[in-house]
Amino acid sequence: MKPWRWAGARVLGLRVRLLLTFALLGVTTTAAVASGSYIQARTVILQQAQDAAVASLTDQLTKVYPIAQLPPTQGELDNLAQRLSDREGFAVVIYRDLRAQGSDSPELLTPELRQNVGDGRIAWQRVSFEGEPVLLIGTQLKFARPDGTSRSSGLEVYSVRSLVAEQQSIDRLASLAWLTGGLSLLLAVLLALLAARGVLRPVRDLGRAARRLGEGDLSTRLTVRGADELADVARTFNDTAGTLERQVGELRRMESDAQRFVADVSHELRTPLAAMTAVTDVLDEEAGHLPGDAGRAARLVSQETQNLTQLVNDLIEVSRFDSGTARLALDDVDVAAAVTATLRIRGWLDRVRTELPPGVVARLDPRRLDVIVANLVGNAFRHGAEPVSVRLSADPDWVTIEVSDQGPGLDPEVLPHVFDRFYKADTARTRSEGSGFGLAIAWENARLHRHGDRRGSLVAGHRPGGGAVFTLRLPRDPADAGGDR
Repeated sequence: MKPWRWAGARVLGLRVRLLLTFALLGVTTTAAVASGSYIQARTVILQQAQDAAVASLTDQLTKVYPIAQLPPTQGELDNLAQRLSDREGFAVVIYRDLRAQGSDSPELLTPELRQNVGDGRIAWQRVSFEGEPVLLIGTQLKFARPDGTSRSSGLEVYSVRSLVAEQQSIDRLASLAWLTGGLSLLLAVLLALLAARGVLRPVRDLGRAARRLGEGDLSTRLTVRGADELADVARTFNDTAGTLERQVGELRRMESDAQRFVADVSHELRTPLAAMTAVTDVLDEEAGHLPGDAGRAARLVSQETQNLTQLVNDLIEVSRFDSGTARLALDDVDVAAAVTATLRIRGWLDRVRTELPPGVVARLDPRRLDVIVANLVGNAFRHGAEPVSVRLSADPDWVTIEVSDQGPGLDPEVLPHVFDRFYKADTARTRSEGSGFGLAIAWENARLHRHGDRRGSLVAGHRPGGGAVFTLRLPRDPADAGGDR
């Protein structure tokens, strides 16, 4: 996984998503409830203030209804404005071009308000005055006729009432709504943490158990708590782990039996093979004197006995790798001299092109190095084409040996299986000989050499100009890795 994807997965983990979900739910619910309550309370407060102001103005006007004569004088307007003004506000009285105001405040009346009052209606409006909210209420006074009736006098009365107290109450409601929202958010986060803990603990336990199971601890089990879905998952995991433990145990037992069988059979075959080899040695000496088919049969028996002996030896070697009993016999080895000796013993020295710089010393197992080089060169002769080349190079940490040929190379479908046991690719080589163990044993011997985190390797590939190339890399100071594979 890319680093940024891993970081994104961590940031958007289940715990974070639960916290965000609970927080969003809490904030949304609180905002909806608090907003609705705030708007409703604000409307009620302002409506009550407005109704109280209208009732107060109406009550005051009943004391001056109706106007006895028109037009009123300026003195009458001033007197009326003073009578209608109190500590809660002041009044503005207008009659055509005459105007009286119970305070020296600037003009507050809006054209819309005056138009509604001029139409004979009681009108009100909320405006801002000197940074504070005020309520404007306007109406017309009636004029008393001599016959006892009344009519509109054209005299407009406006009351200006402060809404500071109501605004303070509304502000307190807003503060309370914010406080409620904050407390709700905190409660939602706490609930989310509790829920996340209850959900994530079994999930984390499941993750740790799965890792232990993947690392090979087949006895891993989960503690089942409760009877919910997570408990069902834990029970399913335990059932699966139990089944896997039984199946793997059975497979290991079968593998152990198979390995022991191969090892036992191989060892049992060594005694008759030793006798057969002694007989074939005699046959080899007499084969030249035997007539026709008898000579050919003697040589065939000798060759097949040698092949069977090699197969048994390979099986014994493979059984050691499988059982973990293979060990390195380390020594300081002159690699160039060791490779040259391998080629000379098998009669290949004149057929192989070598680049073996002297003085390359490494701590290796000389017998296993001989097996690896012999398998690689022999494989090149059998399945490739001459000339076969062996090239040695080294650095302070590694020794590298390349064995290449000029044959058809390796088919891409063969490369992944070239070191598999018993694998033969007849269509990828000119001929298919041997048991299919050689490269597998060479690969195992290479990996057996290790030093710290560095492990030997054997890799198959293609030469740029055609042909196969096998690259052996061994650490120069390997530790005895025993049977660790």
